Amino acid sequence: QVQVVERGGGSVQSGSSLRLSCAASGRTFSSYAMAWFRQAPGNEREFVGAIRWNGGNTFYTYYADFVKGRFTISGDNAKNSMYLQMNDLKPEDTAVYFCAAGTREGGSYRFGGYLYDYWGQGTQVTVSS
Repeated sequence: QVQVVERGGGSVQSGSSLRLSCAASGRTFSSYAMAWFRQAPGNEREFVGAIRWNGGNTFYTYYADFVKGRFTISGDNAKNSMYLQMNDLKPEDTAVYFCAAGTREGGSYRFGGYLYDYWGQGTQVTVSS
Protein backbone atom coordinates (compact mmCIF):
# COMPACT_ATOMS: atom_id res chain seq x y z
CA GLN A 1 0.00 0.00 0.00
CA VAL A 2 1.53 3.29 -1.09
CA GLN A 3 0.99 6.26 1.17
CA VAL A 4 1.46 9.86 0.14
CA VAL A 5 1.61 12.56 2.79
CA GLU A 6 1.82 16.32 2.26
CA ARG A 7 2.99 18.85 4.82
CA GLY A 8 3.58 22.57 4.98
CA GLY A 9 0.36 24.37 4.14
CA GLY A 10 -0.80 27.44 5.98
CA SER A 11 -2.13 30.98 5.80
CA VAL A 12 0.14 33.75 4.57
CA GLN A 13 0.01 37.27 3.21
CA SER A 14 0.30 38.08 -0.46
CA GLY A 15 3.96 38.17 -1.54
CA SER A 16 5.02 35.61 1.06
CA SER A 17 6.63 32.22 0.56
CA LEU A 18 5.71 28.71 1.61
CA ARG A 19 7.40 25.37 1.18
CA LEU A 20 5.34 22.22 0.84
CA SER A 21 6.77 18.78 1.23
CA CYS A 22 5.53 15.38 0.17
CA ALA A 23 6.74 11.89 0.99
CA ALA A 24 5.71 8.59 -0.58
CA SER A 25 6.19 5.31 1.23
CA GLY A 26 5.05 1.72 1.18
CA ARG A 27 7.04 0.22 -1.67
CA THR A 28 10.36 0.46 -3.44
CA PHE A 29 10.36 3.06 -6.17
CA SER A 30 12.76 2.99 -9.11
CA SER A 31 11.46 5.01 -12.04
CA TYR A 32 8.55 7.15 -10.96
CA ALA A 33 7.17 10.65 -10.79
CA MET A 34 5.60 12.85 -8.17
CA ALA A 35 3.41 15.81 -8.89
CA TRP A 36 1.59 18.69 -7.28
CA PHE A 37 -1.96 19.53 -8.18
CA ARG A 38 -4.22 22.13 -6.62
CA GLN A 39 -7.92 22.72 -6.37
CA ALA A 40 -9.56 25.99 -5.43
CA PRO A 41 -13.21 26.15 -4.32
CA GLY A 42 -15.51 25.81 -7.32
CA ASN A 43 -12.63 24.97 -9.65
CA GLU A 44 -11.35 21.77 -11.15
CA ARG A 45 -8.13 20.26 -9.94
CA GLU A 46 -5.20 21.64 -11.94
CA PHE A 47 -1.62 20.60 -12.46
CA VAL A 48 1.06 22.68 -10.75
CA GLY A 49 4.27 20.81 -11.41
CA ALA A 50 6.03 17.47 -11.30
CA ILE A 51 9.37 15.79 -10.89
CA ARG A 52 10.26 12.59 -12.66
CA TRP A 53 13.13 10.27 -11.76
CA ASN A 54 14.51 7.93 -14.39
CA GLY A 55 16.64 5.93 -12.02
CA GLY A 56 19.48 7.15 -9.86
CA ASN A 57 19.90 10.88 -9.60
CA THR A 58 18.62 11.82 -13.05
CA PHE A 59 15.42 13.81 -12.88
CA TYR A 60 13.29 16.18 -14.90
CA THR A 61 10.86 18.85 -13.74
CA TYR A 62 7.65 20.04 -15.34
CA TYR A 63 5.65 23.16 -14.55
CA ALA A 64 2.28 24.64 -15.36
CA ASP A 65 2.49 27.87 -17.32
CA PHE A 66 0.96 29.92 -14.52
CA VAL A 67 3.92 29.11 -12.26
CA LYS A 68 5.98 31.67 -14.21
CA GLY A 69 9.14 31.17 -12.21
CA ARG A 70 7.48 31.67 -8.83
CA PHE A 71 7.38 28.00 -7.87
CA THR A 72 10.27 25.53 -7.81
CA ILE A 73 10.06 21.77 -7.45
CA SER A 74 12.88 19.74 -6.02
CA GLY A 75 13.16 16.25 -4.65
CA ASP A 76 15.15 13.66 -2.81
CA ASN A 77 15.05 10.35 -4.65
CA ALA A 78 16.55 8.45 -1.72
CA LYS A 79 13.68 9.60 0.47
CA ASN A 80 10.96 9.41 -2.20
CA SER A 81 10.24 12.99 -1.34
CA MET A 82 9.34 16.12 -3.25
CA TYR A 83 9.22 19.77 -2.29
CA LEU A 84 7.37 22.76 -3.68
CA GLN A 85 8.91 26.13 -2.93
CA MET A 86 6.32 28.81 -3.59
CA ASN A 87 7.46 32.42 -3.71
CA ASP A 88 5.57 35.64 -4.28
CA LEU A 89 2.28 33.98 -3.42
CA LYS A 90 -0.91 35.59 -4.66
CA PRO A 91 -4.50 35.30 -3.45
CA GLU A 92 -5.30 33.26 -6.56
CA ASP A 93 -2.86 30.62 -5.32
CA THR A 94 -5.31 29.84 -2.52
CA ALA A 95 -6.26 26.19 -2.89
CA VAL A 96 -5.87 22.74 -1.47
CA TYR A 97 -2.58 21.39 -2.75
CA PHE A 98 -2.39 17.68 -3.43
CA CYS A 99 0.65 15.53 -3.89
CA ALA A 100 0.47 12.50 -6.16
CA ALA A 101 2.85 9.69 -7.04
CA GLY A 102 2.90 7.58 -10.16
CA THR A 103 4.82 4.44 -11.10
CA ARG A 104 3.18 3.71 -14.46
CA GLU A 105 4.17 5.56 -17.61
CA GLY A 106 1.53 6.60 -20.08
CA GLY A 107 0.36 9.93 -18.77
CA SER A 108 0.61 13.28 -20.47
CA TYR A 109 4.17 14.45 -21.10
CA ARG A 110 3.11 17.89 -19.82
CA PHE A 111 2.47 16.29 -16.44
CA GLY A 112 5.65 14.23 -16.32
CA GLY A 113 4.52 11.29 -18.43
CA TYR A 114 3.25 9.16 -15.59
CA LEU A 115 -0.19 8.14 -14.40
CA TYR A 116 -0.75 9.32 -10.86
CA ASP A 117 -2.36 6.50 -8.94
CA TYR A 118 -1.48 7.51 -5.40
CA TRP A 119 -2.74 10.70 -3.82
CA GLY A 120 -2.34 12.48 -0.53
CA GLN A 121 -5.13 14.08 1.46
CA GLY A 122 -4.11 17.59 0.50
CA THR A 123 -2.89 20.58 2.44
CA GLN A 124 -4.60 23.97 2.51
CA VAL A 125 -2.75 27.06 1.32
CA THR A 126 -4.51 30.36 1.92
CA VAL A 127 -3.08 33.64 0.65
CA SER A 128 -4.68 36.85 1.80
CA SER A 129 -4.26 40.23 0.15
